[in-house]
Amino acid sequence: QVQVAESGGDLVQAGGSLRLSCTVSGLTFRLDTMGWFRQAPGKGREGVSCINWSGDNLYYVDSVKGRFTISRDNAKNTLYLQMNSPKPEDTAMYYCANLGIYGSCSGSWWSKVNSWGQGTQVTVSS
Repeated sequence: QVQVAESGGDLVQAGGSLRLSCTVSGLTFRLDTMGWFRQAPGKGREGVSCINWSGDNLYYVDSVKGRFTISRDNAKNTLYLQMNSPKPEDTAMYYCANLGIYGSCSGSWWSKVNSWGQGTQVTVSS
């Protein structure tokens, strides 16, 4: 059974930094493409960033480019999202998702989720 667990969400001031983590079990993590999504109150879920299984294919939504960095540690079965200079509009529940073996971060990658985590809340104060 695949288990996905996010952590690291917190209240942070705009311009600060925060790192989200996602630990995965029940699959061969090093072969799986992974992604981060977020959902703000009253809005739909948005694909924020994606990293493919080999780490050489990345995607960032325009609103976070240059501020957020996705990475993975295959030895620890862990996905990260480093959030630098967050803005109040980044306030949302952040979700980690498994996108399947040898998946791609091209095209509509956000529609190919196999497993979701429960989410971790990020609140950015101005």
